[in-house]
Amino acid sequence: MKNSICIIFSLCFLLACSTTKKGQGEEQTVVNIQFNADSAYLFCQRQCDFGPRTMNSEAHELCGQWIADKFRQYGYAVELQQADLKGYDGTTLKSTNIIACSPSANHAAEASQPQAPTKPRILLCAHWDSRPWADNDLNEENWHQPVMGANDGASGVAVMLETARLLQQYDSARVAVDFVCFDAEDWGMPQWSGQADGDSWALGAQYWASNISNPVYDYAILLDMVGGQGARFYYESYSLQYARNIVEKVWKAADVAGYSSTFVKKEAGYVTDDHLPVNEVAHIPCIDIINHYPDCQQSSFGPTWHTINDDMRHIDRNTLQAVGQTLIQLIYSE
Repeated sequence: MKNSICIIFSLCFLLACSTTKKGQGEEQTVVNIQFNADSAYLFCQRQCDFGPRTMNSEAHELCGQWIADKFRQYGYAVELQQADLKGYDGTTLKSTNIIACSPSANHAAEASQPQAPTKPRILLCAHWDSRPWADNDLNEENWHQPVMGANDGASGVAVMLETARLLQQYDSARVAVDFVCFDAEDWGMPQWSGQADGDSWALGAQYWASNISNPVYDYAILLDMVGGQGARFYYESYSLQYARNIVEKVWKAADVAGYSSTFVKKEAGYVTDDHLPVNEVAHIPCIDIINHYPDCQQSSFGPTWHTINDDMRHIDRNTLQAVGQTLIQLIYSE
């Protein structure tokens, strides 16, 4: 009788968590676990409450502690990977990559005698620092002002925190999901310097990728600027180059979740971002989910990119929902 009750319970749980819909002649499982955009919005707001999280600032330090504590609250083992990194101008940057490891993963794979993990593992990542200069602002007087980074930074972390919360609440995922919040992404050479240096960006990700001893991840997904008003997400070209199958997998999940209009199946070009060292140094297939505004004259990254207007007034719950639900669809369909 006890076994019968367990079977019935398991069937009911599966029915509660998924349904099916037909698409192009085949049935596709729709995950019914709902991403909570209101929760993600509050996580975004909470980061911005500290102020701009620019390197070496008090706001940066306090927000980093808060992010780490939230992951711990959801049952994750947190490692703070600290390093002194050099900015393009020689500034020493007190960098902290926040690494949150899933409680369901077998981390013996990272010990001196590697073993296979009990579950496949994927990595979600985003940067958590904010730009110290609003160097793309229309008003030249703002070029040396810090950027709040509600979209460019906080939104990606917010989606990850809500995903971590749901993974704790619904522990039926057949994959283990780890998270990394990369630091020192946005200290790249400012436009007003009149120079360009691609290596001056993504410093925290470069350090992480150079120091991971045993990259056991099947693939990784970078979230960058995933909360902007009217945002759409096109294929990023490095993502297609290094991990085309993961791009296709994610955009299919968006279709099934009902967000095909938000995840556009067109290529948008190459973006220098945290996913490059993950691909090229750590050799983990990694894609970039990053907003693209093809008709925006100010920037293809949108009108608030690297301006003083990248604040909570321009964060859209609908965008957070589209990205978050796509990730939940992906994770619980694996």
